[in-house]
Formats: sequence, structure tokens, C-alpha cells
Amino acid sequence: MKISYNWLKWYVPEIVEADKLADVFTYHLTEVEGIEKKAEENNSDTIFDLNILPNRAHDLLSHHGVARELAGQLGIKFNDPSPMYKIPVSKPTNLKIEAKNARRYMGRIVRNVKVGPSPEWVKNHLESIGQRSINNIVDATNITMYDCGQPCHAFDLDKLASENLIVRYAQEGEMIMTLDGKEIKLKDTDLVIADEKNVLAIAGVKGGKIAEVDENTKNILLEVANFDPTSVRKTSRRLGILTDSSKRFENNFSPELCSFAMLELSALLVEYGFTDFEEIVDINNSKQIEKKISFSAELVNKKLGINIPVEEIEKILKNYNYTYTKTGESFEIIIPPLRLDLVIPEDMVEEIGRIYGYDKVIPEIPHMSDIWKPQVNKVFSQMSWARNKLLNDGYNEVMTYSFCNKGQVEVLASASDKKFLRTNLTDGLKESLVLNKVNSALLGLKEVKIFEIGTVFSKNGEQINVAYGDKKNITEVSLDEFCNQFVMENSGAFALGDIGQGTHDALNSPSRTFKMWSLYPFITRDIAIWADENTISEVPANIIKENMGELVVRGPELFDTFKKPARPEGGDGKISYAFRLIFQSFEKTLTDEEINVYMQKINEKLVSAGFELR
Repeated sequence: MKISYNWLKWYVPEIVEADKLADVFTYHLTEVEGIEKKAEENNSDTIFDLNILPNRAHDLLSHHGVARELAGQLGIKFNDPSPMYKIPVSKPTNLKIEAKNARRYMGRIVRNVKVGPSPEWVKNHLESIGQRSINNIVDATNITMYDCGQPCHAFDLDKLASENLIVRYAQEGEMIMTLDGKEIKLKDTDLVIADEKNVLAIAGVKGGKIAEVDENTKNILLEVANFDPTSVRKTSRRLGILTDSSKRFENNFSPELCSFAMLELSALLVEYGFTDFEEIVDINNSKQIEKKISFSAELVNKKLGINIPVEEIEKILKNYNYTYTKTGESFEIIIPPLRLDLVIPEDMVEEIGRIYGYDKVIPEIPHMSDIWKPQVNKVFSQMSWARNKLLNDGYNEVMTYSFCNKGQVEVLASASDKKFLRTNLTDGLKESLVLNKVNSALLGLKEVKIFEIGTVFSKNGEQINVAYGDKKNITEVSLDEFCNQFVMENSGAFALGDIGQGTHDALNSPSRTFKMWSLYPFITRDIAIWADENTISEVPANIIKENMGELVVRGPELFDTFKKPARPEGGDGKISYAFRLIFQSFEKTLTDEEINVYMQKINEKLVSAGFELR
């Protein structure tokens, strides 16, 4: 939502400077996504792009709503313009409206209007927030929406089949041409505004071409309405027509806003010089019931964890012009009609905390009573101990899918091969063993030993199991069975082995620090050489290290050694060393050609050092 600083000053002249306003928004209201400074001649302005979240969209998608919020936040005066609006005495009307499908629908006929350019101030206001001026009538409906948040519309009265409007659902396949010239096929779930012959507009979404206001318009019908937010959203999304009007309707706002919008829109037409008004037809199917919230200063301070004085809470309520009664340190407020987000006492706690400033909440660890002692969670303690024991025994933990293609407990709306919950951990562990064996060289493992602690599901219920093993054998037992061989103390921790506190050396070792792995495949290369039987393996290993380059992520690792004794007829004995290198990139998939460059260099250096390649 784009908000003009100059526009806000119409309502709160004492507002802080534009440069300071961004912090007020950020710390007490909403995120500022952008700030644009305009330095046009005689029309400098600052435009704030505010990220208004759905919980406040019903009252803050407007300059009027933001100005009221700032007045309360800053404790400054809000200028309510409505007492200044003077509407001429309205004439009787023949307008008839059927609007049982609208929450509220207000219509008013204004005759003898003249369509033309808008006054300069109207153009400036609209253009400041990125809207173009169309004509004085359309601009009046638009500026009313951006000012107070209520979408409005104007029909050319003389283009209607009669002075009767109907709010109804479209007939399946019914057509409408929108104001931008697009032919739209409607469904019977789309709410429309129609006369006795034609569809005039898609309710809350887009006006139609048939009753468009143009330079020849003489008489207009003003529409100010409130439609069901779900209906508007579904139609808007289905048709792919996203407008500022539909955004406001789908986020919901009070039907009470219609009255103010009709007053403001009418007053603007009076300012244009149009005075031939007819009476308003108001169909209100959703009269808003007055609601109240009771809360205490004790509740506020308990929930926020700070001590806000009662006087400060009362000051906040006064600054926001809440109607309230006070009994001791308790308050009962009448919820303003536009504040649909205020429902329960905790909402007022959040409201007061936001205004007071969350930066004033000092983080403190709550005091724990000496009488209360934290209880050990038996299951968590068992799992922690079992995990530490298996890690200490050289196993690595894996996590496999809970969903599989067969089992005893079926799930709904799942993939065809994932329709059941697993009945054991063993099947998943077997698959994991196969996959991890492929990567054992990269992981530096001579053998793959893995385990899993997880829930299995049967018709009798859920159970936590422990499964562990290697390529030869997998053992799976319940968590209780795994731990029952050890004596538990009253504290819930285990007497034997590591207790479940993550204290064993393997978990605290720097080697366990997480490092992101490459998403690209690795390449394994082996180098085998003959050397003099007295040569230690570190000598060729160092030559390989110096020439293997930066793409080696593991190695050189010595994986094979054997001696060839001296022959009886003479000749020195030899020793064979075999080293393994693992190449891998974090940026791309390596090719054999790239690796061959490094291997050739290593081989040449080994040969020049007197070693024989096998």
C-alpha cells in the first residue's frame, strides 16, 4: 500500500518529519518496503510503500486508517473531516435495489453532472501513489477508496435498462465485457451487479463496459457496497483479475465503512459543483453488533513480561480514542467498528505491547520456584542415551521415510507409492545401507554402520523402535527393549554408559562441526606405486598432496600395502603402496578430462622422484 506523506498531513498536521516516520512504521506498525522522495515543482512529497498484513488490512489499506493509527501512536490530534461535509437536501428517488446477496449495498443517484478533468489537487493525490487521473467522476470513486479504504463505483444511469439494480449470482456462461475491453465468461458462483437485461459489473472485482462513465454522461448512480470476502477472492483468482478493489474486499472490512464512504464521495461531488442528489437507498443485511473486550493491567503485564503502569495503559486508550470504562486496574473497551482484529483480551495485550514498544521488553529468565524441580522426560532420555551409545559404538544416524508402499495403517491423499505408514525401520535401513555404501569412499568409511530411532505404526498403535546394523545384519527392537538391559536411576538417566545429555566426546569433537556437502557427484581415482622396501608411505603421500590440486576433498588415503621380497638370485626388495583420491567440486560436475590433468601431473612427479607406477 502506497501512502503519501502530504495526504497524511491533511488528517494529522502535527505529524513528525517524513524521515522519522519510517521508524514509527517499522517499530510499531508494519514493515516499510520502500521510500520514494518526489521533488516536483510545488509538489514535493514522500511516498511510503507499507507492507500491510492481513490482520490489519481491514482498516489500514487507506490514508484515513494509517493517519488514525499514527495519531494514536504519536499522541497527536486527528482532524476528522466528516463534520465539514455538507450535502444538499436530497430529493425522493425511484431507485430500487435487490441486494440480498450483498452484506450491504448503498446506492444514490446524482443528476446533472458534467464529466471532465479533475481538480489539480485530486490529480496530485492520485498520481503521488502511482494512479492515473481518468475523469472527475471516476477519480472521485478512486480517491475515496484510497482515502478511506472503501471501494466505490459509478454507473452511467442513462445506460441502464431501468433504475433498478440487482445483486445476484451470474448464470452459467453469462458474458460481460470489462472496462478494459476483455470478454469474460462467468460461472454461477460469481456475484454480479445487474439491471433487468445486462450484467453491469463483477461484484467487488471489476466494472463493466455497458454502464461506463464517459464524456457524455449526464446522470450517475453511485455504488458503495460490502460483499462477502471469500466470494470476491474466489472470483478474482479464478478470472485472474486482481484489482485494488478486490484486494480490499477479500481482506474483509466493516460494512459500517459504507456510510462514511458514501458521505465522503457525495461531498467530493458537491465540491465539484454537483448538487442534484437523490436519497440514498441502503440495504444492510449485516448490521454490526457492538462488541466489548474486558482486560486488566495485570493480564497485560503478565503476558508481556513487563510492568506497564496503569496510567500508561489508560493514556494509550485515550490517544486511540477508545471508548472505555475503568474499574480499579481493569478496563472494558467498546471495539471500534473497523477494528475487526480485536476479539479477545489477548488482542488488547498485543495492541498495548505494540504501541508501548516491544523494545522496552527486557529479556529475563523467569524465576523458577525452589520447590518445583524439572522432570526428566523418560522417552527423550531413553532416545538420547540410545543415540549416544550407538554413536559411541561407531554407528552413524540416518532418517528414513515414515511413508511406504505397504503397511497396516493407510493414509489419505498420498502418493501412489507412499500410501501406508511404515511398520518397521529395517526396510528403510536396508535401502539406506545400499545408498551409503556408494558414498562410503567419500565419507571415508571402511564399513557402513548406521542406525535409526523412529516411530513405527501398526493397527495396535504407535511405537518407538531402535534399528542398527551393517551390510551383514540389522537388529530392530523397541526403545524399551534396547534400554531395559541397563539399570535406570530415579532421575531417568542411565547408570551405564553416557547419560542422555550429549556429553560424549564424539558429539563435542570439532570434527562433528557441520559443513555443507557438495550437491555434485564425486570421482574416485587410485594411484599404486612400487618403491624401495625401506621407503615409508609418507614420502609418496606428500608428493601426491603437493600436486593434487584443490578439487580433492578426501585423500590421499593409503588403502593397500604389500611387500615384494628380494629375489634369491639378487635384486632389491620392493614395497607397493596404493592411495585413493576423491575429487569433487562445489560448483559443477567434474569431467574425466579435468581430473586427468591433475592425475598426469601427480604421475609425472612420482616418476621423477624415482617411483614406479603400477
